[in-house]
Amino acid sequence: MKETFPHDPEKTYYSQDLLTLDCEDGPKTLKIGEWLNVDPVRIHRMVVKEKAIKVDQMEVFAPLVSKLRRADYEYYKRITGLKMLIDFPGYTSEIEAKIPYDTDPIAFYKWWRKGKHEHVVYLSPAYQFKLFQKVSVMEPKIMLKKDIEFVKNF
Repeated sequence: MKETFPHDPEKTYYSQDLLTLDCEDGPKTLKIGEWLNVDPVRIHRMVVKEKAIKVDQMEVFAPLVSKLRRADYEYYKRITGLKMLIDFPGYTSEIEAKIPYDTDPIAFYKWWRKGKHEHVVYLSPAYQFKLFQKVSVMEPKIMLKKDIEFVKNF
């Protein structure tokens, strides 16, 4: 029988540490660094959502986020949210979406909704509500009907 390495919530994992996870074809043991390639979403959920394991920030977490972007861009976009780097009019380099979202909601709304950039930055329903509410107070005429309804029904 093979030796298994169940996750230890007290341990901080590094890329060379072994971890056994249940898979479709039974338990599988790999180094953490290998798990980042095999199933980065699962590892991310274990670290961030479930808090089942702790990993070294530089050696494991930074490469994990990079791998997520390539492995599952939709998941990456959802977890990044307003921290997503974007090309926004008026800025010479990429900035976090949070900057124009907070400082110029009208311009952000026009760019995000009317500029068809919803696919670039994920906004949770709560963040959409907050944005739409600000825009409806500041410049209601630019809002799409569906967004006005969203605010009314939130």
